[in-house]
Amino acid sequence: MILFLVLSLFIWHGIYLPKDFSLVEEKLFLIEKGQNLFQIGENLEKEGLINNRFLFDFYVLTKGAQGKLQAGEYFFSPSMNTTEITKKIISGDVAKIVVTIPEGFTVKQIEERLNLKLPGENLEGFLFPDTYQFPLRISGEEVVKKMRDNFEKKLTPELREEIEKQGKTIFEIITMASLIEKEVKTKEEKELASGILWKRLEIGMPLQADAAPETYERQGLPEKPICNPGLESILAAVYPKSSGYWYYLSTPEGETIFSKTLEEHNYAKSKYLRPR
Repeated sequence: MILFLVLSLFIWHGIYLPKDFSLVEEKLFLIEKGQNLFQIGENLEKEGLINNRFLFDFYVLTKGAQGKLQAGEYFFSPSMNTTEITKKIISGDVAKIVVTIPEGFTVKQIEERLNLKLPGENLEGFLFPDTYQFPLRISGEEVVKKMRDNFEKKLTPELREEIEKQGKTIFEIITMASLIEKEVKTKEEKELASGILWKRLEIGMPLQADAAPETYERQGLPEKPICNPGLESILAAVYPKSSGYWYYLSTPEGETIFSKTLEEHNYAKSKYLRPR
């Protein structure tokens, strides 16, 4: 009985108490593809992360989880016990980096932020700006897939149906949204600017959007999106606000001035954009 109690205490201590409560600093631990339970346990013990590799093996085997251990890089510390470490490995809770891609970022800016080359063509406009958690050493293909999947999720069936009902394509909407994203700031300004730009398109008037100089030289939308717009700009492109305005400009202070006539617009330019 005493021997049983001592053994039970030893097992409980080795599994449920951490290696060292005071060592909270995390270290990166790699589980390579193809490594088995016993190799993982041995490496955890070598790194000073668990009390005893045999108890780690014993715990995983009693849980029937030996086939559920997932490869990857993990953050562990000696202040974690065997159950906590095992749970992270089983769930695949690998080490991640948190990256925010702002609305209006171009593909090039995304690549620079991630220090990664993104493969594929026609990505501009379709990589949804958001805050992402990426595994360490994620590939460019995986980044594109995650951002494209997010884009597809945000473009709901209702939005797709409305776009089709208007006789427009998703490409046209995203191209317009990318202009709106770069041209103005607030939700109301985006809806008004959207109404103006769609009206200009309808009558064959050049868009004359500063964010895309080519729109001064020819009629129509730019050949492709100029950035990756956020949902607010996409919604503004789908649901423009009707108004009597035909022109707008942004002041150096960031305010948007809307005008109904060319005369009003020229006056606004002389007032707000005069050389200083």
